[in-house]
Amino acid sequence: MDKDITIYDIAKELDLSPTTVSRALNDHPAVNKNTKQKICDIAAQMGYRSNIFASNLRKQRTNTIGVIVPRLNSPFMSSVMAGMEKEANNADYNLIITQSLETMQKEITNARTMFDSRVDGLLVSLAYETDTMDHFEPFISKGTPVIFYDRVIEHNQCTSIVIDNFQAAYKATCHLAKQGCKRILHLTANQKRNVYADRLKGYRYALIDNNLPFDESFVLITNLSEEAGVEAAQQILKMQPMPDGLFVSNDTAAVSCMRELQKAGIMIPDDIAVVGFNNDPISRVIEPNLTTVNYPGYEMGEVAVRSLIHHLNGLSDITITNTITLRSELIVRASSLRTKIE
Repeated sequence: MDKDITIYDIAKELDLSPTTVSRALNDHPAVNKNTKQKICDIAAQMGYRSNIFASNLRKQRTNTIGVIVPRLNSPFMSSVMAGMEKEANNADYNLIITQSLETMQKEITNARTMFDSRVDGLLVSLAYETDTMDHFEPFISKGTPVIFYDRVIEHNQCTSIVIDNFQAAYKATCHLAKQGCKRILHLTANQKRNVYADRLKGYRYALIDNNLPFDESFVLITNLSEEAGVEAAQQILKMQPMPDGLFVSNDTAAVSCMRELQKAGIMIPDDIAVVGFNNDPISRVIEPNLTTVNYPGYEMGEVAVRSLIHHLNGLSDITITNTITLRSELIVRASSLRTKIE
């Protein structure tokens, strides 16, 4: 195997000092234009490759950002990743992406890998079961910035990027109430996570403000997978009386639940009006089209990476901002518009 060409090999070929070669290859103004061109031409002919990794280590910078996501097969997370990739590429940064598979133990392992890889910063959306910040403390102690997005945990030295989940859920539930729904069921996930706890709170406040009763049996805690939506529908079909409104904390479970209910002869929205969350592409494919909350995942990814890189470059200080809140909106479609209100 051929050995890598070094600046010493180029210096020997041209009878120049290694310092001059190094300066020329780094476009240093101390080297005149003709010499610089000659060195670059010879370097290209000899097959010289700049050791970016070693150079970055000397600068205490690796130009990599670590990203920990709960699941890569989520349409929402895919949208977030696309936004992150765009901003990272624009700034000549690379992303190292790992998934926790919704377990704290895998998240801890991922965090250790990121730390050992000397990432310049870390972007995290927490797993369902995470209940401690301990595995992020090495980053904080070392001064490596950590930004949480979507599923966040409060820390006075970390920034969180979120939407107002309480307000979004409140609007979604109020919309169902205004459509004449009296028995609104909420399908959600682990309450350790801010997104689902805040959405449940918004749902409950909307019931109060619309003079509707809260019933614990009308809150189903699941993992919001496609299978969870099917199981929820089967459970709903056994309820007496059945709910006439359904607010689901993501579109994946909402759509699979709708399909299962439709198979059983339930009319959407006449029998049960449905609202989802995220505005995934599937919400526009299902018939009737799904009313949902537009969650700007792509923009969240852009903001997360941009904020981190600006902090690293000294253009801003994320430690003085605890929370960045992005806008969301309710998109009303046919799944929740009742043709007849009793």
